[in-house]
Amino acid sequence: MDHVRIGELSKHIDQTVTVKGWLYNKRESGKLKFPIVRDGSGYLQCVVSKKEVSEESWQAATDSTQESTLHVVGVVREEPRAPGGVELHVSDFKVAHLTQDYPITPKEHGTAYLMQHRHLWLRSKNQHAILRIRSEVEQACRDFFYNNDFTLIDSPILTPAACEGTSTLFETDYFGDKAYLSQSGQLYLEPAAAALGKVYCFGPTFRAEKSKTRRHLMEFWMIEPEVAFLEFDGLQNLAEEFVEYIVQRVVERRKEELKALERDITKLERIQRPFPRITYREAIDVLQKKGKDVKFGDDLGADDETALAEAFDKPVMVSRYPTSIKAFYMQPDPNDPEVALGMDMLAPEGYGEIIGGSQRIHDHDLLLQRIKEHDLPIEAFQWYLDVRKYGSFPHSGFGMGIERAVAWICGVTHLRECIPYPRMLYKIYP
Repeated sequence: MDHVRIGELSKHIDQTVTVKGWLYNKRESGKLKFPIVRDGSGYLQCVVSKKEVSEESWQAATDSTQESTLHVVGVVREEPRAPGGVELHVSDFKVAHLTQDYPITPKEHGTAYLMQHRHLWLRSKNQHAILRIRSEVEQACRDFFYNNDFTLIDSPILTPAACEGTSTLFETDYFGDKAYLSQSGQLYLEPAAAALGKVYCFGPTFRAEKSKTRRHLMEFWMIEPEVAFLEFDGLQNLAEEFVEYIVQRVVERRKEELKALERDITKLERIQRPFPRITYREAIDVLQKKGKDVKFGDDLGADDETALAEAFDKPVMVSRYPTSIKAFYMQPDPNDPEVALGMDMLAPEGYGEIIGGSQRIHDHDLLLQRIKEHDLPIEAFQWYLDVRKYGSFPHSGFGMGIERAVAWICGVTHLRECIPYPRMLYKIYP
């Protein structure tokens, strides 16, 4: 008999089915046992009655241990109080593999211990919920851009040049030449926008930042759109529409997972356009009134971002940062050349920046000047300058870190729980 996934059992009420999975938990009351089985698609309460099963099945249910592999046969019954709204009245219970001394028990474990056993910690209920939500976020990203006629461009991971300087790049040898692990696919998207108009890339990016904060990973996933003839106001509109779509998609389709995480869904339901927008100059004024020691020209730290966002229950977009603290490729504001047409979107509830984007410089000579000012090797960027030499055009784009967005949506404190196998400072196991 083919087995049925737990998530599909509501379609099989009053039918006899086989379920294959692992023992998540178990309780018993006299001649009844209530094993909870998980199979990745959901959790199933089983009812094993001593008088309704063979001695072998009863003994197997008795002997089964946490994370043992199970094959269970029974009749699906509606039960609104049970997880998934159904339970299985068991007729046959087999242990296909008996697990001994599973390292992660229902008791409290320290984070360092859990991270050392990350390959097993993935099986726990909260981690399962986070990764299901991450998957939904990633699929929502792809669907949003597909439905808006964007073309996916697979940017390279090995690059000869840096997007924002080499100080935070992982360097590697490329047959005698220096190469770097990519910190963004953006530079490669810009030429593709000249070919295809609306493009995006989606993949791993790498930052060799010696940072131990809850907001940083050495390897993370980023999605980056780039659009020909899109100017700054349109970019902010695109970012708003994108984030609203993703959050509401998760609220609609991942209610069970959000519930498992005890996430306050009402806060997510409020994420509707329009989002508040302020300039960097206005942000500095706000922070100074809050007693923060910041002035024009300072980069905003995590505490500053949290202080700005706490006045809003939606993401706030901060725009027009000083050119001196932003990347070489950002277009200066024609009305205020001291600032760039760039923006950061700050999530509410203290989650900080989730999106960074800008209009790009499309004037060849100005871009060349900026490359020189940043002491970047001109020969490494000649191909990038070519985009401005052959049919230049205004264009804009942004990047969103998947883990930061997932952490905010899930209400999780640290990014390490928002990627299956986090790479952190001095930690690369497992």
